[in-house]
Amino acid sequence: PSLAHRVARQALADGAPVLVQVPRAGYAPGLACDRCRAPARCAVCSGPLGIAPTPGPGGSRVPACRWCARPAAIFDCPYCSGTKLRASVVGAARTAEELGRAFPGAAVRVSGRGSGVLAAVPPGPALVVATPGAEPVAETGYGAALLLDSWALLGRADLRAGEETLRRWMNAAALVRSASAGGQVVVAADAAHPVVQALVRWDPGWLAARELADRRELGFPPATRMAALSGSAPALADFLEAARLPADADLLGPVPEPPRPGQDGERERYLVRVPRAQGAALAHALAEVQGVRSAKKAPEHVRVQLDPLDLV
Repeated sequence: PSLAHRVARQALADGAPVLVQVPRAGYAPGLACDRCRAPARCAVCSGPLGIAPTPGPGGSRVPACRWCARPAAIFDCPYCSGTKLRASVVGAARTAEELGRAFPGAAVRVSGRGSGVLAAVPPGPALVVATPGAEPVAETGYGAALLLDSWALLGRADLRAGEETLRRWMNAAALVRSASAGGQVVVAADAAHPVVQALVRWDPGWLAARELADRRELGFPPATRMAALSGSAPALADFLEAARLPADADLLGPVPEPPRPGQDGERERYLVRVPRAQGAALAHALAEVQGVRSAKKAPEHVRVQLDPLDLV
């Protein structure tokens, strides 16, 4: 964004380091079909394709599977037959590369998984690209912080996406000099979004109260108790048939579960929801079935999670 560039340029001109927070490590950890935008997956194991931060022989960057590491120099989209890829997610290494071109002459440092976590950066103008939790401390404070790619944090299918995003943003903003000393924070997000409003107000309690009210209305934890059951269709059918669930339990599903590394066969997922007062009864019923299946050495495992953060 032009505002971010302007603020960064001003801080560098004042001789201060600039913190650039990006949600993802790597170079291009997420790829998609350039034609239909479907996520690009490995033809062998169905894992997600990405581009590693370290170039290959001759400086080439060949897409490869993030699960089995097989290269995917040739891509053929199973949905539209497209053959070209685009970066759906930009990582810290790619952001650092682009900033180096946008601000020639400025030092660019990267802190995060893969490149190593920096504990501190010395005074002076520099661009510090870091993933959440890997932000180094600036000895004299940052002149500015740029919080980029907010959609990657706010758009996660996670009950705590909002509060977790605010925590990460506040941690980064706390490293910036005070406003009276010229410090500025730029968020690349919709100003009306509740998480952005909570950051501007510097009031996490306001966001927590709003989140709790929304979860009560929608029937999500902590207003209710939920359990996620994952496994093959036959295993789940046996599990649910044996389970003595509370009378007020709502059974939601099944839905296909996204593939995981090393997974064989298709898996499904159910959600079980009960009033908060019946949480202990739900936990007991599920533990009872798991115990019986374990004693009988059931051939297929059913994964049970209580109050999962990821509901899809």
